[in-house]
Amino acid sequence: MSQSLSGRCACGSVSFTAVPHGGMHACHCETCRKTSGGVSLSVNCGDDVEVQGALSTYVSSEWGERQFCPTCGSNLFWRLRSGGMTMVSAQAFDDPSAFAFEDEVCIDLKPANYAMAGERPRITLAELAAMHAPQEA
Repeated sequence: MSQSLSGRCACGSVSFTAVPHGGMHACHCETCRKTSGGVSLSVNCGDDVEVQGALSTYVSSEWGERQFCPTCGSNLFWRLRSGGMTMVSAQAFDDPSAFAFEDEVCIDLKPANYAMAGERPRITLAELAAMHAPQEA
């Protein structure tokens, strides 16, 4: 998918356009669960995100930050602080059904009280970290 899609927060104070780089990912890490109120469903849009409106930012780790609407609290973006990756909340897009369900990450951190139906790759935190580790020359 290489077309720009639009979305917004619940109150409409923040809107955005973004170019998705693939389908939807589910993250089961504790921080995603706590900030989203459940499993976080998001789409990687790289740096191809344009935002209209003011955002609040919460630095959630040494490498990542979360951005949300300061008016309604909608959780909109998780970004690599160094750039190159912006995970946009799939449900914030105007048409969240546009995305295929690609994978589940941090599967080893998922609580036992829920499971997502269907077959797809399920990646542990260690596997995810290895995928995004800086490459040595």
